[in-house]
Amino acid sequence: MSTIKTQVYERPPMYDVAIIGAGMSGLAAGVRLAHYDQKVVVLERHYAVGGLNSFYRLRGRFFDVGLHAVTNFAKAGARHGPLPRLLRQLRMKWDDFALREQVGSAVAFPDATLRFTNDFELFRSEVHRRFPVDKDNFERLVAMLPSYDDAGRTVMDASAREILEQNIGDPLLREMLFCPLAWYGSAREDDMDWGLFAILFRSIFIEGMSRPFAGVRQILNHLVKKFKALGGQLKMRAGVRQIRVDGKRAAAIVLDDGTEIFARRIISSAGAVETHRMLSESRTALPPDAGKLSFSETISVLDRPPKDLGCDKTVVFFNDSDKFQWRRPADELCDVRTGVICSPSNFAYTEQEGPLADSMMRITALADFDRWTHLSEEDYAAAKQMWYDRMVASAVRFVPDFRPHVIDTDMYTPRTIHRFTWHTNGAVYGAPKKQLDGATGLDNLFLCGTDQGFLGIIGAITGGIAIANRCLQLSTAEFKS
Repeated sequence: MSTIKTQVYERPPMYDVAIIGAGMSGLAAGVRLAHYDQKVVVLERHYAVGGLNSFYRLRGRFFDVGLHAVTNFAKAGARHGPLPRLLRQLRMKWDDFALREQVGSAVAFPDATLRFTNDFELFRSEVHRRFPVDKDNFERLVAMLPSYDDAGRTVMDASAREILEQNIGDPLLREMLFCPLAWYGSAREDDMDWGLFAILFRSIFIEGMSRPFAGVRQILNHLVKKFKALGGQLKMRAGVRQIRVDGKRAAAIVLDDGTEIFARRIISSAGAVETHRMLSESRTALPPDAGKLSFSETISVLDRPPKDLGCDKTVVFFNDSDKFQWRRPADELCDVRTGVICSPSNFAYTEQEGPLADSMMRITALADFDRWTHLSEEDYAAAKQMWYDRMVASAVRFVPDFRPHVIDTDMYTPRTIHRFTWHTNGAVYGAPKKQLDGATGLDNLFLCGTDQGFLGIIGAITGGIAIANRCLQLSTAEFKS
């Protein structure tokens, strides 16, 4: 008698939630879900976690990407605000972030400078001093800012430019208020959603800025460590090629190598446009509009602390005219008329920590993705050198000239951003239209992070937690039914 052998095909394991992208929002969502015994996998295309906020090591030095400062600062032990809330929900300690406050920053235009610290009263007094006619208008504007919980869709779509024009008389003050907030989160050219303006105003001017002593890797390392300790799986070099759709549900994830991942729910931090591109069939008539705003950044390593050269500001948002232009450069690789200057050394580190091992000055400028992308390798290298010089030359109009003390440099461009995020146009802040509830048109696929509308490190983590909570609610509802 012959025995018939039957070949058994095993279906890949089913996860409760699969998360696309190991940035801040994706990792935070993973930690939150894993706390509730959800079987979670995070899929990351690259060899490093962090996405838009990551780090790399070059010539023996650590360089941060994205992070100038962590906004929404709160002192250890505080109970209210985004930072204390996310620490509770992730069950993390204040020391895990080890945040050190800014020393002091500024918004610098040719005819006015407004200083600010983590004490809002300084910024308020600066506005009153420089713009006394608008003193009461400014106070009314601050009073009308919606809270974090109220900054929903009804106020999110309103134009911040229009509301500023209706409430602030001096055009220069309007531009000086708009400039730093656009730099920290607006995906819309020449404007910003009013709800986002309110969120960023609170996070930068009212709550303030800080930095982990070890840089962005300190937060990332703690998120990864906690996620793995809770049983979460992190798969690196696991790029997603496709999300297979079956009716109104995402049926499976197909990786670049053909591996299939099955999950009851999927969270994508890849971006709205990028997630739409992954779908095996379109769920909407047209894909979301892609963002156009990308950056170049120079990093200069100095032979001494910047404060020894008179560079005592933590962050300087500068603009070289009374009118602030927030749009993709029209005819050059970069626009150096406006920018951000940041010194990681100028935070209030403890006496035990001492100064950072490397003193740096970072300068960020608006850049054109298409022009940078179409350069040959030879022209690309030459353009980086030329624009490093032009960006630094522009910046030293607003801070002491540090160029004689530069001992090492690096620079990244929209090409770099696209390579590590896959964001269309290298768009740092994603698509102009945000989806606060993370909805995609599919019952079990959600967006988190940048295109959800939560920006910055605290915002990204908060957004990831919000979508994780939604998945937990759905899971509970399914169990009860």
